[in-house]
Amino acid sequence: MAIPTKKISDFKAALVGGGARPNLFEVSIPSFPTPITGEWTGLNDDLQFLCKASSLPASSMAEIPVPFRGRILKVAGDRTFADWSITVINDENFRLRTAFEKWMNLMSNLADATGVTNPESYMVNAFVTQLGRGANPHQATQEYGQSSDLRIYKMFSIFPTEVSAIDLSYETTDTVEQFDVTFQVQWFEIASSLQSGQGAGGANVITTPSAPQVTNSIVTPGP
Repeated sequence: MAIPTKKISDFKAALVGGGARPNLFEVSIPSFPTPITGEWTGLNDDLQFLCKASSLPASSMAEIPVPFRGRILKVAGDRTFADWSITVINDENFRLRTAFEKWMNLMSNLADATGVTNPESYMVNAFVTQLGRGANPHQATQEYGQSSDLRIYKMFSIFPTEVSAIDLSYETTDTVEQFDVTFQVQWFEIASSLQSGQGAGGANVITTPSAPQVTNSIVTPGP
């Protein structure tokens, strides 16, 4: 049976907003663990500028093979959540790197390996927002300074397990230092945003006061 040939105009109509762009994003960690909360004062604003790379979080679902008369029935197993990483530009005050190092030190002291044991004392929530190029995905007029939050992921109860090395060399020129921070994620949900009103099949959509909101053209964490 013949089917109509798809044209470039059909493709253009299907590509809403001209496609989401991987360089339009923002990472936010609104609060730090209570014992070292003072280390994070004002730094979430810096992170929103200096976090140069991240990812929308990933999860995977295992399968359980159940044998039946020479065949295998596969049923859904357990979901696991992948590590989540950010890449941070290092400026000369080292405040962001220092804050993440102190966070890890809170869990396991460098000198004697002691640390807090209550998970509530070292786990916090984080957000990563996919931004749009305009105030909405179907923008037909030019509105300077307006970015939509196409998708917001909220990662629950994260904590860092690695702050990467910063390589030093006399031979390295014309570059700025950067480092990676790797977090463990308990789970994530799709927060309220323009594109995610239905969520995943209508489930796991959250709207909380701490979710980022678009205010004055930038995405900032709520009160």
